Amino acid sequence: MSRRITKPVYLGKQKVGGTAPISVQSMTKTDTRDIKSTVNQIKELEEYGCEIIRCAVPDMEAAKALKEIKKSINIPLVADIHFHHELALESIRSGVDCLRLNPGNIRDSQKVKEVVTLAKERDIPIRIGVNFGSLPPVGQIGQTRSASRGKDGVNLLPKSSKIDSNSYTAVDHMVDTALWEIGILESLDFEQIKISLKAFEVDTTIEAYRRLAKLVPYPFHLGITESGTAKSGSIRSAIGLGILLYEGIGDTIRVSLSDDSKEEIITGYEILKSLNLRTKGTTLVACPSCGRADINVTKLANMVDEALKLVDKNIKVAVMGCEVNGPGEAKDADIGIAGGVGKAIIFKKGVKSRVVDESEMFEALIEEINNLEVEESNV
Repeated sequence: MSRRITKPVYLGKQKVGGTAPISVQSMTKTDTRDIKSTVNQIKELEEYGCEIIRCAVPDMEAAKALKEIKKSINIPLVADIHFHHELALESIRSGVDCLRLNPGNIRDSQKVKEVVTLAKERDIPIRIGVNFGSLPPVGQIGQTRSASRGKDGVNLLPKSSKIDSNSYTAVDHMVDTALWEIGILESLDFEQIKISLKAFEVDTTIEAYRRLAKLVPYPFHLGITESGTAKSGSIRSAIGLGILLYEGIGDTIRVSLSDDSKEEIITGYEILKSLNLRTKGTTLVACPSCGRADINVTKLANMVDEALKLVDKNIKVAVMGCEVNGPGEAKDADIGIAGGVGKAIIFKKGVKSRVVDESEMFEALIEEINNLEVEESNV
């Protein structure tokens, strides 16, 4: 696949866009004003490979707390700003690495310009974060005195132009909203821009990103907004993000899940690894099991999967349960185990390493993984 060429931006030392690997990010679910809890959560996410973290900024206390949070973490910090531009100004003063501005609820161009001017002075990028759930009223983009959310007409828009090519759609409204704020930033000679265009509907999201990709050179932050729980949301995100990434669109991703933020990081990397876009961490090949299985593959695979979450080795591990595909897949992995009746063969780099009893399979496999010398990867 061929990556869309974009102008890179830097969040601290983290490059987004251009030739940089697609980064994986998340958002804290703590009260930002609770500095200790927020820092602890970010530290935990760092261990799981989170490369950029975003914090909600609901009030001035939270904006000021970012200063202490920033001092205690090792990854770029993004301030998530809605409604009040003063919170963006204070977040900049607190030393954040990037701002997320919502053009749906900060619609006064003069206030946007005030934020951009200070961001330009401090060399801080801005993500224009368009979200279907907070779009401006139809026909009133950039207008400060406009219809209430209940009468804004957004929910009456067709979700895709494929329904009627002559209709003004949600996709049109999302793209137009992004272009409005892009125009403001460009008028101030500010090009440190990232953009997101998120909706719950996969086709709406894909079409919006495709449309804007043809119009601007800026890097894209991908996501399916409010995608759901770990199970349903991971599937929806994998489909939506996977299609765009396969087409070369996307420079950084967040998988938005109603679950522990660690699951967002794990799922994000799995999406990228499935497309060979990142190689960081382990890849698990696991037999789905059937009536031919001679061992409890499901139990073993889940135990191994849990153990591998914090293993930062660029390796493929196979857990297989019978003689049909087992030996072939196990030999093709860096470390593989193929079950038999009461026993299992462990392969290392395609060569039979040892035979173990069923009761010893998990411990023996983990031991072989820990002892495997590989070139570790951060890509």
